Amino acid sequence: MTMKITAEWERRCAALWAAFEDCDAAEFRSKMRTLADELPEGHTVAAFELASAYDATDLGERAVPLYRQALDDGLDGERRRQAVVQLASTLRALGHPQASADMLLAERGKTSDHLDGVVTAFLALAFVDLGREREAAALALGALSHHLPCYNNSLARYAAAVADPIPKG
Repeated sequence: MTMKITAEWERRCAALWAAFEDCDAAEFRSKMRTLADELPEGHTVAAFELASAYDATDLGERAVPLYRQALDDGLDGERRRQAVVQLASTLRALGHPQASADMLLAERGKTSDHLDGVVTAFLALAFVDLGREREAAALALGALSHHLPCYNNSLARYAAAVADPIPKG
């Protein structure tokens, strides 16, 4: 379900997240539930924010179906990409690194924006869990190369070589 959310609701949601460290887990989830309940039943943003609240308070198993619901029901914008990353991260943490890697690889092919480094970082974590440490290091170094004040091209080339080393003859 897509529906415009008011700026005031967004402000209160952001304020709740800003106060995350000041709440215990149950209190935070309760406050998020109250906020989400202000939106129509089945609203994609409500599902995403609830999933995020469960996830942030170490209840990943409860977050997964809500992330899936939000994505399946058409969550859009930046929250969609965040939901993909968060769902993939939670799946990895729950012992499903291949599902995580598959989601993140697909996401890398869908779009490009300011969250590209986030997608890549979490993909690198999934690769580590899959025993693909060289590829993980290459991804991390490649992502880092975009943020250096110099040697960007050199680091990017070296990162590619880490992932695909020349066979020793």
